[in-house]
Amino acid sequence: MKKDIVPIRDGYGKALLELGEINDKVIVMDADLSTSTRTNWFAEKYPQRFVDVGIAEQNMVNVAAGLSLEDKIPFVTTYGVFVCGRAFDQIRNTVCYSDLNVKIVGSHGGISVGPDGGSHQAIEDIGLMRILPNMTVVVPCDHVQAYKATLKLAELKGPAYLRLAREPTATITSEADKFSLGKADILQKGNDCAIFFTGTIGAEVIKASEMLKNEGINPTIINMHTIKPLDKEIILEYAKKFKKLVVVEEHLRTGGLGSAISSVLTEKYPIRIKHIAIEDRFGESGQPEVLLDAFGLSARKIKKQILDFIQ
Repeated sequence: MKKDIVPIRDGYGKALLELGEINDKVIVMDADLSTSTRTNWFAEKYPQRFVDVGIAEQNMVNVAAGLSLEDKIPFVTTYGVFVCGRAFDQIRNTVCYSDLNVKIVGSHGGISVGPDGGSHQAIEDIGLMRILPNMTVVVPCDHVQAYKATLKLAELKGPAYLRLAREPTATITSEADKFSLGKADILQKGNDCAIFFTGTIGAEVIKASEMLKNEGINPTIINMHTIKPLDKEIILEYAKKFKKLVVVEEHLRTGGLGSAISSVLTEKYPIRIKHIAIEDRFGESGQPEVLLDAFGLSARKIKKQILDFIQ
Protein backbone atom coordinates (compact mmCIF):
# COMPACT_ATOMS: atom_id res chain seq x y z
CA MET A 1 0.00 0.00 0.00
CA LYS A 2 1.27 3.45 -0.90
CA LYS A 3 1.90 5.61 2.15
CA ASP A 4 0.92 9.29 2.29
CA ILE A 5 3.92 11.62 1.90
CA VAL A 6 3.46 14.59 4.26
CA PRO A 7 5.87 17.00 6.01
CA ILE A 8 6.07 16.16 9.71
CA ARG A 9 5.77 19.87 10.58
CA ASP A 10 2.22 19.80 9.21
CA GLY A 11 1.24 17.62 12.16
CA TYR A 12 2.71 20.19 14.53
CA GLY A 13 0.82 23.04 12.87
CA LYS A 14 -2.44 21.09 13.01
CA ALA A 15 -1.96 20.31 16.71
CA LEU A 16 -1.30 23.97 17.50
CA LEU A 17 -4.63 24.90 15.90
CA GLU A 18 -6.41 22.39 18.12
CA LEU A 19 -4.58 23.61 21.22
CA GLY A 20 -5.53 27.17 20.34
CA GLU A 21 -9.15 26.15 20.44
CA ILE A 22 -9.14 24.04 23.60
CA ASN A 23 -6.49 25.70 25.77
CA ASP A 24 -6.26 29.49 26.05
CA LYS A 25 -3.00 29.19 28.02
CA VAL A 26 -1.11 28.12 24.90
CA ILE A 27 1.12 30.84 23.41
CA VAL A 28 3.05 30.21 20.19
CA MET A 29 6.34 31.99 19.53
CA ASP A 30 8.54 32.06 16.44
CA ALA A 31 11.78 33.67 15.26
CA ASP A 32 10.89 34.96 11.80
CA LEU A 33 10.37 31.48 10.31
CA SER A 34 6.65 30.93 10.86
CA THR A 35 5.88 29.80 7.29
CA SER A 36 8.64 27.20 7.43
CA THR A 37 7.65 25.94 10.89
CA ARG A 38 3.87 26.03 10.27
CA THR A 39 3.26 28.35 13.22
CA ASN A 40 1.77 30.78 10.71
CA TRP A 41 -1.38 28.63 10.80
CA PHE A 42 -1.80 29.44 14.51
CA ALA A 43 -0.87 33.11 13.93
CA GLU A 44 -3.61 33.55 11.36
CA LYS A 45 -6.31 32.14 13.62
CA TYR A 46 -5.09 33.31 17.05
CA PRO A 47 -3.02 36.46 16.41
CA GLN A 48 -3.34 37.69 20.02
CA ARG A 49 -1.57 34.52 21.24
CA PHE A 50 1.21 34.52 18.67
CA VAL A 51 4.53 36.34 19.11
CA ASP A 52 7.15 36.68 16.40
CA VAL A 53 10.28 37.93 18.15
CA GLY A 54 12.31 38.23 14.97
CA ILE A 55 15.74 36.67 14.58
CA ALA A 56 16.36 36.69 18.34
CA GLU A 57 16.27 33.11 19.57
CA GLN A 58 17.85 33.83 22.96
CA ASN A 59 15.34 36.55 23.66
CA MET A 60 12.51 34.26 22.56
CA VAL A 61 13.45 31.61 25.12
CA ASN A 62 13.68 34.18 27.92
CA VAL A 63 10.32 35.70 27.01
CA ALA A 64 8.83 32.19 26.98
CA ALA A 65 10.25 31.58 30.45
CA GLY A 66 8.53 34.73 31.72
CA LEU A 67 5.24 33.69 30.11
CA SER A 68 5.45 30.28 31.79
CA LEU A 69 5.74 32.02 35.18
CA GLU A 70 2.40 33.67 34.35
CA ASP A 71 0.82 30.22 33.94
CA LYS A 72 1.04 30.24 30.14
CA ILE A 73 2.23 27.33 28.02
CA PRO A 74 4.64 28.78 25.46
CA PHE A 75 5.68 26.79 22.38
CA VAL A 76 9.01 28.24 21.22
CA THR A 77 9.55 27.40 17.57
CA THR A 78 12.39 27.82 15.06
CA TYR A 79 15.01 25.72 13.31
CA GLY A 80 16.62 23.21 15.66
CA VAL A 81 20.14 24.35 14.86
CA PHE A 82 19.29 27.91 15.92
CA VAL A 83 17.33 27.29 19.11
CA CYS A 84 19.58 24.53 20.48
CA GLY A 85 22.78 26.30 19.49
CA ARG A 86 22.25 30.02 19.92
CA ALA A 87 19.88 29.74 22.88
CA PHE A 88 21.50 26.86 24.75
CA ASP A 89 22.51 29.06 27.68
CA GLN A 90 18.94 30.36 28.08
CA ILE A 91 17.48 26.86 27.77
CA ARG A 92 19.91 25.53 30.36
CA ASN A 93 20.00 28.31 32.94
CA THR A 94 16.59 29.94 32.59
CA VAL A 95 14.26 27.12 31.52
CA CYS A 96 15.71 23.81 32.72
CA TYR A 97 17.46 25.04 35.87
CA SER A 98 14.15 26.49 37.07
CA ASP A 99 12.12 23.58 35.63
CA LEU A 100 9.84 25.94 33.71
CA ASN A 101 6.93 24.84 31.55
CA VAL A 102 8.41 25.82 28.18
CA LYS A 103 8.08 23.69 25.04
CA ILE A 104 10.96 24.09 22.61
CA VAL A 105 10.33 22.95 19.03
CA GLY A 106 13.30 22.52 16.73
CA SER A 107 12.24 22.17 13.13
CA HIS A 108 14.42 21.18 10.15
CA GLY A 109 16.41 18.56 12.05
CA GLY A 110 18.94 16.29 10.37
CA ILE A 111 20.75 16.34 7.03
CA SER A 112 17.48 15.84 5.13
CA VAL A 113 17.06 19.62 5.35
CA GLY A 114 19.05 19.37 2.10
CA PRO A 115 20.35 22.36 0.11
CA ASP A 116 20.49 24.70 3.12
CA GLY A 117 23.71 22.93 4.06
CA GLY A 118 25.60 22.17 7.23
CA SER A 119 24.95 25.55 8.89
CA HIS A 120 21.19 24.81 8.94
CA GLN A 121 21.24 21.05 9.54
CA ALA A 122 20.76 20.21 13.23
CA ILE A 123 22.69 16.99 13.80
CA GLU A 124 23.68 17.54 17.45
CA ASP A 125 20.39 18.86 18.86
CA ILE A 126 19.18 15.64 20.47
CA GLY A 127 22.47 15.28 22.33
CA LEU A 128 22.39 18.88 23.53
CA MET A 129 18.84 18.60 24.83
CA ARG A 130 18.98 15.13 26.41
CA ILE A 131 21.94 16.00 28.64
CA LEU A 132 19.94 18.76 30.36
CA PRO A 133 18.26 17.90 33.69
CA ASN A 134 14.44 18.19 33.70
CA MET A 135 14.25 18.10 29.88
CA THR A 136 11.93 15.72 28.01
CA VAL A 137 13.05 14.94 24.44
CA VAL A 138 10.63 13.69 21.77
CA VAL A 139 11.41 12.89 18.13
CA PRO A 140 8.26 11.77 16.26
CA CYS A 141 8.51 9.78 13.03
CA ASP A 142 5.75 11.32 10.90
CA HIS A 143 3.07 14.02 10.82
CA VAL A 144 0.50 11.82 12.62
CA GLN A 145 2.85 11.21 15.53
CA ALA A 146 3.98 14.85 15.60
CA TYR A 147 0.35 15.88 16.05
CA LYS A 148 -0.10 13.48 18.98
CA ALA A 149 3.23 14.42 20.55
CA THR A 150 2.42 18.13 20.47
CA LEU A 151 -0.88 17.58 22.27
CA LYS A 152 0.82 15.40 24.89
CA LEU A 153 3.58 17.94 25.52
CA ALA A 154 0.98 20.63 26.15
CA GLU A 155 -0.27 18.47 29.05
CA LEU A 156 3.23 17.77 30.39
CA LYS A 157 4.55 20.03 33.14
CA GLY A 158 8.14 21.08 32.62
CA PRO A 159 10.63 21.71 29.81
CA ALA A 160 10.42 19.67 26.60
CA TYR A 161 12.15 19.52 23.23
CA LEU A 162 10.29 18.37 20.13
CA ARG A 163 12.35 17.69 17.00
CA LEU A 164 10.78 18.04 13.55
CA ALA A 165 12.04 17.82 9.96
CA ARG A 166 11.45 19.69 6.72
CA GLU A 167 11.08 17.16 3.92
CA PRO A 168 7.78 15.36 3.26
CA THR A 169 8.14 11.77 4.43
CA ALA A 170 6.07 8.61 4.39
CA THR A 171 3.34 8.27 7.02
CA ILE A 172 4.27 5.10 8.88
CA THR A 173 1.88 5.34 11.84
CA SER A 174 -1.90 5.69 11.91
CA GLU A 175 -4.36 7.83 13.83
CA ALA A 176 -5.55 4.69 15.62
CA ASP A 177 -2.10 3.97 17.09
CA LYS A 178 -1.63 4.82 20.74
CA PHE A 179 1.00 7.37 21.71
CA SER A 180 2.50 7.58 25.19
CA LEU A 181 5.51 9.65 26.19
CA GLY A 182 8.33 7.38 27.28
CA LYS A 183 6.87 4.21 25.71
CA ALA A 184 8.30 2.97 22.42
CA ASP A 185 6.14 1.65 19.58
CA ILE A 186 6.68 -1.70 17.89
CA LEU A 187 5.86 -1.06 14.24
CA GLN A 188 6.70 -4.54 13.02
CA LYS A 189 7.46 -7.84 14.72
CA GLY A 190 10.08 -10.18 13.31
CA ASN A 191 12.25 -13.08 14.38
CA ASP A 192 15.73 -12.24 13.11
CA CYS A 193 16.88 -8.92 14.60
CA ALA A 194 15.65 -5.72 16.22
CA ILE A 195 16.06 -2.27 14.65
CA PHE A 196 15.57 0.77 16.87
CA PHE A 197 15.13 4.15 15.18
CA THR A 198 13.98 7.67 15.97
CA GLY A 199 12.51 10.40 13.75
CA THR A 200 11.66 10.57 10.07
CA ILE A 201 14.53 8.23 9.15
CA GLY A 202 11.93 5.60 10.04
CA ALA A 203 10.63 5.83 6.48
CA GLU A 204 14.03 4.64 5.21
CA VAL A 205 14.15 1.94 7.89
CA ILE A 206 10.78 0.59 6.73
CA LYS A 207 12.02 0.48 3.13
CA ALA A 208 15.22 -1.24 4.27
CA SER A 209 13.18 -3.84 6.15
CA GLU A 210 11.30 -4.74 2.96
CA MET A 211 14.66 -5.24 1.23
CA LEU A 212 15.82 -7.41 4.13
CA LYS A 213 12.73 -9.59 3.79
CA ASN A 214 13.77 -10.30 0.22
CA GLU A 215 17.02 -11.63 1.72
CA GLY A 216 15.08 -13.88 4.09
CA ILE A 217 15.51 -11.64 7.13
CA ASN A 218 12.43 -10.46 9.03
CA PRO A 219 13.31 -7.69 11.52
CA THR A 220 11.44 -6.27 14.47
CA ILE A 221 11.19 -2.49 14.04
CA ILE A 222 10.89 -0.27 17.10
CA ASN A 223 10.11 3.45 16.99
CA MET A 224 11.85 5.21 19.89
CA HIS A 225 9.97 8.48 19.63
CA THR A 226 10.90 9.49 23.18
CA ILE A 227 14.63 9.81 23.77
CA LYS A 228 14.18 11.06 27.32
CA PRO A 229 12.71 9.46 29.35
CA LEU A 230 13.92 6.36 27.53
CA ASP A 231 11.91 3.12 27.40
CA LYS A 232 14.57 0.96 29.06
CA GLU A 233 12.28 -2.05 29.41
CA ILE A 234 11.83 -2.56 25.69
CA ILE A 235 15.55 -2.09 25.06
CA LEU A 236 16.44 -4.81 27.57
CA GLU A 237 13.66 -7.09 26.33
CA TYR A 238 14.92 -7.13 22.75
CA ALA A 239 18.59 -7.13 23.74
CA LYS A 240 18.00 -10.36 25.63
CA LYS A 241 15.92 -11.80 22.79
CA PHE A 242 18.37 -11.17 19.92
CA LYS A 243 21.70 -10.70 21.79
CA LYS A 244 22.56 -7.75 19.52
CA LEU A 245 20.71 -4.65 18.29
CA VAL A 246 20.70 -2.18 15.42
CA VAL A 247 20.14 1.56 16.01
CA VAL A 248 19.43 3.99 13.15
CA GLU A 249 19.21 7.77 13.55
CA GLU A 250 19.69 10.97 11.54
CA HIS A 251 21.96 12.47 14.17
CA LEU A 252 25.61 12.42 15.12
CA ARG A 253 26.83 9.10 16.48
CA THR A 254 27.68 10.95 19.71
CA GLY A 255 24.85 11.98 22.03
CA GLY A 256 21.75 10.65 20.30
CA LEU A 257 19.59 7.54 20.55
CA GLY A 258 22.49 5.15 20.05
CA SER A 259 24.41 6.72 22.92
CA ALA A 260 21.33 6.54 25.15
CA ILE A 261 20.72 2.85 24.35
CA SER A 262 24.41 2.00 24.77
CA SER A 263 24.41 3.59 28.21
CA VAL A 264 21.52 1.38 29.31
CA LEU A 265 23.03 -1.82 27.93
CA THR A 266 26.55 -1.17 29.22
CA GLU A 267 25.19 -1.21 32.75
CA LYS A 268 22.37 -3.75 32.46
CA TYR A 269 23.09 -6.19 29.61
CA PRO A 270 26.24 -5.62 27.52
CA ILE A 271 25.82 -6.77 23.91
CA ARG A 272 26.96 -5.72 20.43
CA ILE A 273 25.22 -2.78 18.76
CA LYS A 274 25.34 -1.71 15.13
CA HIS A 275 24.91 2.06 15.29
CA ILE A 276 23.98 3.61 11.92
CA ALA A 277 24.30 7.36 12.33
CA ILE A 278 26.23 10.41 11.12
CA GLU A 279 29.94 10.09 11.75
CA ASP A 280 32.12 12.89 13.17
CA ARG A 281 31.38 15.45 10.44
CA PHE A 282 29.04 18.29 9.55
CA GLY A 283 26.30 18.13 6.96
CA GLU A 284 26.58 19.34 3.38
CA SER A 285 24.42 21.00 0.77
CA GLY A 286 22.57 18.64 -1.54
CA GLN A 287 19.25 17.04 -2.31
CA PRO A 288 17.88 15.11 0.71
CA GLU A 289 17.92 11.70 -0.95
CA VAL A 290 21.48 12.24 -2.19
CA LEU A 291 22.65 13.29 1.28
CA LEU A 292 20.99 10.34 3.01
CA ASP A 293 22.77 7.97 0.65
CA ALA A 294 26.11 9.77 0.99
CA PHE A 295 25.87 9.62 4.79
CA GLY A 296 24.90 5.92 4.83
CA LEU A 297 21.29 6.57 5.80
CA SER A 298 19.40 5.63 2.63
CA ALA A 299 17.33 2.45 2.69
CA ARG A 300 19.84 0.56 0.55
CA LYS A 301 22.78 1.62 2.69
CA ILE A 302 20.91 0.76 5.91
CA LYS A 303 20.01 -2.66 4.50
CA LYS A 304 23.63 -3.42 3.54
CA GLN A 305 25.01 -2.41 6.93
CA ILE A 306 22.42 -4.51 8.76
CA LEU A 307 23.12 -7.51 6.54
CA ASP A 308 26.86 -7.25 7.17
CA PHE A 309 26.24 -6.97 10.92
CA ILE A 310 23.85 -9.85 11.45
CA GLN A 311 25.56 -12.26 9.08
